[in-house]
Amino acid sequence: METLTKVTLDAQFEEFHKNNPEVYEELVRLARQMKARGHKQIGIKMLWEVLRWERAMKTTDQTEWKLNNNYTSRYARLIMENEPDLEGFFVTRELG
Repeated sequence: METLTKVTLDAQFEEFHKNNPEVYEELVRLARQMKARGHKQIGIKMLWEVLRWERAMKTTDQTEWKLNNNYTSRYARLIMENEPDLEGFFVTRELG
């Protein structure tokens, strides 16, 4: 049952990521800002909440764009895999 849940969550993440490329771009932007301030490693949840706040400040329609907390670890891994300057920047745990 665990594998089915992981596959389903992975598929959901891939679909969300494909349809919302700006989320990845914004997370990378925020991570690089933190790194430029001297941080060696951070938790992605902090950036996730900043992204929510920024989005809430830019729009009045909150139903069109939601950030699922289940995607944070996948974004952290994806960013570290694709952005050499951010390799190892996020604290992660093993996926279950």
